[in-house]
Amino acid sequence: MIEPDVSIREKLTDRFGRTVDYVRISVTDRCDFRCVYCMEPDTQFVPRAEILTLEEFELIARAFVALGVDKIRITGGEPLVRRNVVALMRRIAPLPGLRELLLTTNGSQLSKLAGPLRAAGVNRINISLDSLDPERFRRITRTGDLGEVLAGIEAARTAGFERLKINTVILRHRNHDEVVALVRFASTRGMDISFIEEMPLGVIGDHDRAEAYYSSDQIKQDLEKVFTLLPTREVTGGPSHYYRLGETNTRVGFISPHSHNFCESCNRVRVTAEGRLLLCLGQEHSVDLRAVIRERPGDEAALKLAIRAAMDIKPLGHDFQLAAKPIIFRHMNATGG
Repeated sequence: MIEPDVSIREKLTDRFGRTVDYVRISVTDRCDFRCVYCMEPDTQFVPRAEILTLEEFELIARAFVALGVDKIRITGGEPLVRRNVVALMRRIAPLPGLRELLLTTNGSQLSKLAGPLRAAGVNRINISLDSLDPERFRRITRTGDLGEVLAGIEAARTAGFERLKINTVILRHRNHDEVVALVRFASTRGMDISFIEEMPLGVIGDHDRAEAYYSSDQIKQDLEKVFTLLPTREVTGGPSHYYRLGETNTRVGFISPHSHNFCESCNRVRVTAEGRLLLCLGQEHSVDLRAVIRERPGDEAALKLAIRAAMDIKPLGHDFQLAAKPIIFRHMNATGG
């Protein structure tokens, strides 16, 4: 069979002229943690019959890659609690034109799955880690075991991924005083780290988001008391704005939806576990890809047509407001991390 010439593939372009070449696919809304910024302790998950099958996710991945997407990130919920998800990644990784297959995980399953994930073709992994203190970690995650996650990080390092990155959501008076320790943790292990301003998705009862807000600028000031942060133009295709530590090769990123809005350069869309194509993290514009797939099973042409048409409703940006009630009622686990 003659492989397609990926150099002449079409591009997905929205009405503002932005090329969409990155899709984040959430394979489940379920998670073994209940992080305070992500969901409520009694969150009700989507019925299994409404979740896409792995074969349907594979069809979606194929359609996006055929349309010019060269970067796919598998997310959740916690993607590694989805049964047989490694087999899905094994099928997606060799798609012609796909440059990177990535994973975001809470790390709880990495001790047993890091090796199989690397063998399946996953290039890079982002691991959520919000505290290095076991009691604090349990408080933030509600159910997480820090030792289990740290063991998973070591398993991923041993497996030989191209680059590992820590993702940390910073909350004032919860973990903002750990930013230096977290950078040291990443740096001594040859890992990168990104600090994320909390995103107001869904109603939560644990804390007041405006009170807990700790900006990227404040984090950067805290770090500069200890480290030399060198500006860099390096990008990874995501929203992080990176610096390099003068002392090591570690990159420190800041994802700043409030203090430094990054919407003007948005190159990504999300597919939820039930097959909604979300055109913006902070808006409700979406297209029901599940309906297309189940009305016309296996019809990649129909799916590609729906994805192309969706570019016409991708909004210019989000309307996040910390002090206001959330305008997005879906929680982060239902959005896709």
